[in-house]
Amino acid sequence: MRFVLTDEQREFARSLDALLRAADTPGVLRAWAAGDHGPGRALWRRLGDAGVFALAVPEAYGGVGPLPVEAAVACVGLGRYAVPGPVAETLAAGVLLAGAGGPAAKEWLPGIASGAAMVSLRLPGHGPYALDADAADAVFTVDGDGLRRAPGPGELSVSADPARRLFRPGPGGEPVAGGRAVEAASRAAGDWASFATAALALGCGEELLRATVAYVKQRRQFGVPVGSFQAVKHRLADTLLGLEFARPLLYGAAVELTEELSGGRAGAGSPGAGAGIGSGTGPAEGTPGSGLGTGRGAGSLGAGSRTGPGMGALGAGAAVAAAKAAAGEAGYAAARTALQLHGAIGYTEELDLAWWLRRARPLRDAWGTPSACRARVLAG
Repeated sequence: MRFVLTDEQREFARSLDALLRAADTPGVLRAWAAGDHGPGRALWRRLGDAGVFALAVPEAYGGVGPLPVEAAVACVGLGRYAVPGPVAETLAAGVLLAGAGGPAAKEWLPGIASGAAMVSLRLPGHGPYALDADAADAVFTVDGDGLRRAPGPGELSVSADPARRLFRPGPGGEPVAGGRAVEAASRAAGDWASFATAALALGCGEELLRATVAYVKQRRQFGVPVGSFQAVKHRLADTLLGLEFARPLLYGAAVELTEELSGGRAGAGSPGAGAGIGSGTGPAEGTPGSGLGTGRGAGSLGAGSRTGPGMGALGAGAAVAAAKAAAGEAGYAAARTALQLHGAIGYTEELDLAWWLRRARPLRDAWGTPSACRARVLAG
């Protein structure tokens, strides 16, 4: 099955790309890593104005979602520019708080949707850390069926990426909600965090590949560009294949999440409740698009089989795990290729690409390591 984004979704991707291209994200990353969150928060608000965070927030709370396909579109773009901050965690918090309900949802979801609030999370089964808790307006933790707001960011831990600051929230904190609704919302939020991180990893890998291809066209050895060497071509081709194989898994997971939200799979050719993807005969789209503010029904799945090989048998959680494993490893493979083909310059702090190189492995392992994701796929 081929996934083709709608014209509106592609237009959104172009507008988001233009916003991020003008944002000097390498400078924002350097400031963020040094503890200066001002430039990052300013960019965060502009992304909120563009509707990025509203994609995970229901309309009742000022959002336009949940719209998984559009969220994938946005996160691939953000990953391509290595936007700092708890992007996946804030989107997942929208799902968590909406599912838990109560006063906290009314208090925090409108701010999340608008970009005024930045939120981090710690969920059961996903490690003890909350990303960028020092910059977040709130850190929510789930223990069993209890949802709490952490009393503070907690202890800072070392990260392979200095712009991804990991904190261990302390025990206790203000109770926010409890009961079975929290357990279900926590599972859904974990899936969304893994899904968004997969999209960020895919975007990161795309940028690493783009920059490396440009570099090997310029670097010369023995009087010719090193990109003309067959071994270099093969390495780049393998990297591209990994990213292109991960892409349909990501959008397939988005469709599965959409159908889970709508309460089941629709029949072939019927509108996909806000899926925003069509099936067609054209090539798979590498550039996400618009669809923000279009609400449900932004696109539909075209006539024909709704599921590709291996996708129909998977539930949303397993589909997300498959996408996360593939995108995470493809992004990390792109980093290894970029480092090898750039040579020693790839290690230098002065090279902007170093920020993408250091980000690829943490994205691979955050919200589900490859081995954990494969185990979930095998378990169904």
